[in-house]
Amino acid sequence: MPDAPSPCPSWPLRLTLRDRRQVTIRPIRGEDSSAVVEAFKGLSADSRYRRFMAPLRDLSAQTVQATTHPDPARELVLVAVAGTSTAGPLVGGVRYVAADRGRCEFAVTIIDAWQGVGLARQLMEQLIAIAGARGFHTMHGYVLASNHPMLALARRLGFDDQPCPEEHGVRLITRPLPSAHPT
Repeated sequence: MPDAPSPCPSWPLRLTLRDRRQVTIRPIRGEDSSAVVEAFKGLSADSRYRRFMAPLRDLSAQTVQATTHPDPARELVLVAVAGTSTAGPLVGGVRYVAADRGRCEFAVTIIDAWQGVGLARQLMEQLIAIAGARGFHTMHGYVLASNHPMLALARRLGFDDQPCPEEHGVRLITRPLPSAHPT
């Protein structure tokens, strides 16, 4: 079994996926705006719907700005760049946003050509470790009930899966986070 991700990795982090392609994981940067828009174009209509739970055709300038300029006190956005450089096409990303009472909400997006090779798992493992190290005790997310690949990944990552009480057809997945300072 591979070592657990470090809660404070050195950036950039270079990884090899199951299909032997390499990615470089790093925090998002303000200058990634055009790369975020290009990555969004690499999502099929189905992938866009699964991620945003709405039939989006384009990202608004406000969404791109919020994605590339996260509030470091409340948010973290990590991106995966194809290859071993820190510049280049973005092929995936993951984020958390602080919620209430020590909880954070996550989201993950992988462009279609990079799905199914372990990238989402690698990104989520990093996000889980960092969120725990930063003091969050619980992570949750909202997943369409029809998004079987994401629900399967969530189960493998230790998330509990329950119906979302506010929204039919949506699952609320939740898991405790590792503590940076075990008691």
